[in-house]
Amino acid sequence: MPPTEILVFREADGRIPLVDWLDRLPAKARAKCLNYMRLLATSGHELRRPAADFLRDGIYELRASYGTVQYRILYFFRGRDVVVLSHGVTKSQKVPDAEIQRAIARKQLVMQDPLRYAGKLAPKEV
Repeated sequence: MPPTEILVFREADGRIPLVDWLDRLPAKARAKCLNYMRLLATSGHELRRPAADFLRDGIYELRASYGTVQYRILYFFRGRDVVVLSHGVTKSQKVPDAEIQRAIARKQLVMQDPLRYAGKLAPKEV
């Protein structure tokens, strides 16, 4: 299985919501989320619970936790071997519907104009 290419959603102004979210996390929680992202890059569609799960409408979640806090990174596939990370959320129960809707809207933008709305992370951004 070829490695999965990891891209991130970029707003029209160039801002990357996932990076903004990761920057606000405690260092150990951030490290755990980055490890899950690497796992996704090596496993792609094969990644399953407890590390990842399907939510709905083509949206998946990476399921990191640190201590009692649950961190989720919402993502979707663009083709077979490309994943676009939409954004991250900290949750207490289930992922809020509004967050899933946000990921769905971002997926639609990426599918319409991938060069504008999806890009690779620069090493300094992670």
